[in-house]
Amino acid sequence: MKVVILAAGYGTRLLRDLQAAKQDTYAKLVGVPKPLLPIGQLPLISYWVEALKARKEIQNIFVVTNDFYYGKFKEWSENYPGVQVINDGTSTNEERLGAVSCLQLAIDRFRTEDHVIVIGGDTLFYEDFHLQDIIGRFETLYESNSQVNLVLSYTCKEEETEKYGILETDDHQKITALLEKPSPKDTASRQACPCFYIFSKHTLPLVKEFLVEKQSAPLSERDAPGNFLSWLVKRKPVYSHHISGRFDVGNLKSYIECNEYFTNKIKRPDYLQ
Repeated sequence: MKVVILAAGYGTRLLRDLQAAKQDTYAKLVGVPKPLLPIGQLPLISYWVEALKARKEIQNIFVVTNDFYYGKFKEWSENYPGVQVINDGTSTNEERLGAVSCLQLAIDRFRTEDHVIVIGGDTLFYEDFHLQDIIGRFETLYESNSQVNLVLSYTCKEEETEKYGILETDDHQKITALLEKPSPKDTASRQACPCFYIFSKHTLPLVKEFLVEKQSAPLSERDAPGNFLSWLVKRKPVYSHHISGRFDVGNLKSYIECNEYFTNKIKRPDYLQ
């Protein structure tokens, strides 16, 4: 398996919050990309790398960032010789390629037919998440169907459906639809889908197919990984694996909550393993 960590965002919401913060503790984080923010003992992204490098199934870890933050990620990666940092060539939020294009950039770079784990670089999960469980579930599904893919889900509040991609599934947890930020009146599901996917090697060619099909569409229709996933479930089997919750570090409030949780509860840097 290969791993692609998506870290090419510009964190505009968080930057506004940090610039407005009166405490020096937060103001000094201005200019730090979200995946490198200090969370408990480590930069956020390091929790993933500490867990991933211990898994024998994982052969390579790719981090896709932008030109603006490339130097910071290269400096961070000096502590992790097995991590390769890829520059998407953009310097501003307006130039951004979008997460799906960044995934394709990594696919082109490593030129492999392996399965790929895709992780959002600003996301962490609660302490009951373990990579071994997720990878084991994928391998079991793959034995029955080599076209299969696996994503995560957790139960969100009713008023939060309009913030996330919401999964609808059948009785076997096969995804029948992904609705992008629906009203709670539009679906009975409350299963939000965070950015953590395992794509079968047979699915990888469809990333480029999606981008070609959407090349004339606005960035909003091809940016978020959920847009690709919504398109994919009509073409390949995708299953859901339930977890208890996640942290999505998008603004100062969510950063504070995540940092406090990891400072007080997480004692092992490889807890995700």
